[in-house]
Amino acid sequence: MKKPSVFVSRLIPQANIDELKKHFDVEVNYEDRDLPKAELYAKAKGRDALLTLLTDAIDGELLDAAGPQLKIVANFAVGFNNFDVAAATERGVILTNTPGVLDNATGTHTWTLLLSTARRIVESDRYVREGKWTGWAAMAFNGLDVDGKTLGIAGLGRIGTNVARKANGFDMRIIYSDVRPNLDFEKQFSATHVDKETLLKESDFLSLHVPLTPETRHYIGEKEFKLMKKTAVLINASRGPVVDEKALVKALREKDIWGAGLDVYENEPKIEPGLAELDNVVIVPHIASSTNETRLAMGRIAVNNVIKVLNGESPDTCVNPDVLKKK
Repeated sequence: MKKPSVFVSRLIPQANIDELKKHFDVEVNYEDRDLPKAELYAKAKGRDALLTLLTDAIDGELLDAAGPQLKIVANFAVGFNNFDVAAATERGVILTNTPGVLDNATGTHTWTLLLSTARRIVESDRYVREGKWTGWAAMAFNGLDVDGKTLGIAGLGRIGTNVARKANGFDMRIIYSDVRPNLDFEKQFSATHVDKETLLKESDFLSLHVPLTPETRHYIGEKEFKLMKKTAVLINASRGPVVDEKALVKALREKDIWGAGLDVYENEPKIEPGLAELDNVVIVPHIASSTNETRLAMGRIAVNNVIKVLNGESPDTCVNPDVLKKK
């Protein structure tokens, strides 16, 4: 009996690939490059399952190119803004993601960006590597204190909560903005629910953890930067388009805010012209969940979802549960 066919669109941990190969015929894009649309469509054709990354646009056209036998597209990511959920549901294709296992790594990475920006780590590291350091100086690379400051969190999901938990060690005041107050969170962390304007005005460090939706696109733009403190630091480890990158460059250049730490960008992998030339921003290539342990855990979820669906079972994490009602 012919085994179901699975295509993995980019390189993931080999242990996860090996597990898939125990059950199915598997082809992997070992070149680890984004496939052009036509090439991705050709690779998807006739497959029973696709294991994809955020860089793969999964829309109706792709699903039709794959064919009616396609049962599942498993994202190797917690986010799924690359999915056309309605198109997949209409065609009876199950969509899955990898929530939960990224929280700690992303929360830690958020703090890495925050501390690196506040203490000018990248800028001073470069200074030493370039041979410019001639000795200790009292006013060299003075940064910002973190202890006792106000941490603002936009979007109190699992990752936002994780970031707040780590703030306890710095004795920070925590304020947050979300669609609804979380009384348990407030009690546990002595946190205060505020509106967006208050969040902007009072945060010394503003960390973004909102999902990317039409409502949150450009959640932070020129108007918002004008409301923030001149000494404020913006951290974005959520999705690039929640920040208007042109407005960010302007705000950093004109010192409307003190600095920024970015893991994600509005038009990845491109970044806004002028951003890389600024010293008051830390920029890294979308690596918030990049730890060996986290990547393996993400792969296990994605692979298990594929195995279950192709064996006629419901997946562990489904982003379009309505499609399961049709099965």
